[in-house]
Amino acid sequence: MLAFLYQTVFGRTILKILCKPQLSALCGRFLDTRISLLLVKPFVKKNHIDLFEYESHFTCFNDCFSRKIKQGMRPFPKEENVFASPCDGLLSIYQIHDQTVLPVKQSRYTIPGLLQDQELADRFTDGFCLVFRLCVNHYHRYSYFDSGTKGENIRIPGILHTVRPVALAQIPVFVQNSREYTVMRTDHFGTAVQMEVGALLVGKISNHHGTYTFKRGEEKGCFLYGGSTIIVLLEKDAVKLHDTMAHIVGTGEEFPVRMGDPIATAHSRF
Repeated sequence: MLAFLYQTVFGRTILKILCKPQLSALCGRFLDTRISLLLVKPFVKKNHIDLFEYESHFTCFNDCFSRKIKQGMRPFPKEENVFASPCDGLLSIYQIHDQTVLPVKQSRYTIPGLLQDQELADRFTDGFCLVFRLCVNHYHRYSYFDSGTKGENIRIPGILHTVRPVALAQIPVFVQNSREYTVMRTDHFGTAVQMEVGALLVGKISNHHGTYTFKRGEEKGCFLYGGSTIIVLLEKDAVKLHDTMAHIVGTGEEFPVRMGDPIATAHSRF
């Protein structure tokens, strides 16, 4: 179905309707109703979700989708200089050259286009862009990867494509989709950006805090229904990637991670 929507003329005509945020909002409102509980069992079975890890009192489908995990199920490393994954997902990593990121199948996007802020984008020249792609079976809450302070959330309106590779190969999804980001001054990794990107049928990106002093591992927010993406931008020499992660830089390969998994170590200059 996604190949039809993204790779045929008629499919792209239908896609223009499906990508409208109004449709995703309508879908989200239905998934907040009690009748949507009928979808929970088939969803859990189809996606092989082990509810043992989660608090499982649901009053609607979105309660299941944005379910809370039990205490202690996603611990962060004790070493504070370890950069750990802020979420569950499929991680790809790119070096930012000339402010351009080159993900799967030569689909290009620029950091200024992503942020819509040239001055801020300049901070991340030659740094790393970490892309965490969440599928529907993943845990859809996300955390802060370090302690520090953040500013207000900056929302960029847009449309809502799927974030699956079939779409990434056809269009610059991340600079077209609705997204929200914040600039964070972290204790161990310098200035960073954490961005949440909406996707097809994602009703809402729900961040908990505006300007705020946060703690490492503290919950930052959650997505409601749909596949979603978190992007983290790090400055040049902010981290030294662990060997496994260094091997996937620029390849487009996606490495499965869970919240709290170690990815890199803080560079000495930070």
